[in-house]
Parts: sequence; C-alpha cells; structure tokens
Amino acid sequence: MLRQMIVSGRLPAGERVAEIPVADSLGVSRTPVRLAFRSLEQEGLLEKAGKRGYVVRRFSEADVRTAIEVRGMLEGMAARHLAERGLTPAVQAALAQAVADGAAVLAKGHLVDDDIARWSELNRRFHQAIVGAHESHVIGDAIARNNHLPFASADSIALDRGSLPAEFEKLRIAQLQHRLVADAIERRESARVEMLMREHAWVGFKYGQMFGLPPMSLGG
Repeated sequence: MLRQMIVSGRLPAGERVAEIPVADSLGVSRTPVRLAFRSLEQEGLLEKAGKRGYVVRRFSEADVRTAIEVRGMLEGMAARHLAERGLTPAVQAALAQAVADGAAVLAKGHLVDDDIARWSELNRRFHQAIVGAHESHVIGDAIARNNHLPFASADSIALDRGSLPAEFEKLRIAQLQHRLVADAIERRESARVEMLMREHAWVGFKYGQMFGLPPMSLGG
C-alpha cells in the first residue's frame, strides 16, 4: 500500500513518514509498518531522515527507466545462460511451481487483496530460480546492487487495490510471460528467452496504462 502511495504521488518526494502516523492511517500495528519501511528503503523509495523516521526519496523517470532496463538486461543474461546450459530438475520444478501458483491466483478471473501478497511471493521465486541457478554470483550481485534503485527490483510490485480489475489484466500478461520464459528455457532457446526477460522487466512500469491504470507519478 505504501509503495502504491509513492507511485501515485499521494506520498510525494520529500515527504516525511513515521511509524505511528502511518500505522494509524492504515489501521495496522507499528510492526508491519516498520518492516515495510525497511523494504522500501532497500528498494530505494525511502531514505532515513535521522531519528525522525524516513523521507520519500527523490528520483526521476529516467532513473526508474534506466534501473528497469539494467535489471532486464541482467536477468535476460541469466536466463540465456540457463537456457544454454540446460535446466536441472530442481530449477525446472521451481519454475513450474511458480507458473502453477500464478495460474491459481488468476484462475477465479479476478483479484482480491490477498492475491497481491501471493503474487509477490511467487514472482520472487520465479525470478530467483533463474538468477540463483547461475554458476557465478556476478549477475546476482549486480542485480542486488541495482535493486536499491527505485522500482528496479522484481519485488517492487505496485498494485492499485482500487483498480484490481485492471491489475488483473496486467498480471495476466505477466503470467503469460512467465510461461513463455519457462518454455523457452526448457527448449534451450537462449536468444528468445533473453529478449522475453528484457521485455518482462517492463510489466510493472508500462503495462498498466493499457488497461486504464494511471501512469506512475515519478520525480520530484
């Protein structure tokens, strides 16, 4: 919810946020707010403001676009190398399970609030299976560094709870791309899977507007 508030501009760049006011406004305890602040700091959306909590980080659309492009290139490279080497049974099972879990989330034809956390978790597992399968830590380390930039992480999913029908359509595309990526890796189509992963990186940033979601409110 906080990530979406930053995306929409309801929490503008430079805005200070503190645990107690945010917890009260969202109707939750301070513990999940504290954990959310830490996650958003790691994602580059918040930065510490001394002892007075956090402040929404200033960033530009160019920052976001570049960070997403870098992630797409790195994940594309990891997927290409995996296709060239071939799948292990463990990685194949992990990808298949993530795809199956995605199908289960979307099977009822609409989203509910609980689906957001379910999708976030399966999406994390899907991407980690590809990147973590590489024999070198270089790509994973580079992605981890890039993840500290705004919206660069595959986990930085901002779903608008007020527009769940449109978000459902966006996730349908993401799910299809997961299936295509898994299939291309299994078929050892290295060039194809690299391009698929590079395109997949843009789902959260670009695709929502196709279904009536407002564009991200970036910069400041």
